[in-house]
Amino acid sequence: MQKPSVKCALLATMIAKHKWGTPITKEGLLSLSAIDGNYPTARDVYDDLRSEPYITYRGNRGIELDKGNFDGLADVLYHECNWEKWEIDSRLKHYEGIEDHDWA
Repeated sequence: MQKPSVKCALLATMIAKHKWGTPITKEGLLSLSAIDGNYPTARDVYDDLRSEPYITYRGNRGIELDKGNFDGLADVLYHECNWEKWEIDSRLKHYEGIEDHDWA
């Protein structure tokens, strides 16, 4: 089984630990993620995630998922992280447009 990329590991943790209105800090996310101590890369990836359309950056409070852009997150999970459609459906519970999502 192939190890997930740092980006995919961070996103998986964010999805698993997501609480609406509660951003997760860089240190909090890195400590919870399965990243094999690859902290320099993980810090850079966290910084990159701040500008993604499916992420809301809350300054010192951290980042959180933007449920209004779950279509973009679903695409990343499917194409970059190799998640199956059923897994995305079961884990992105607040993605209301999943039944009409274009997986191409």
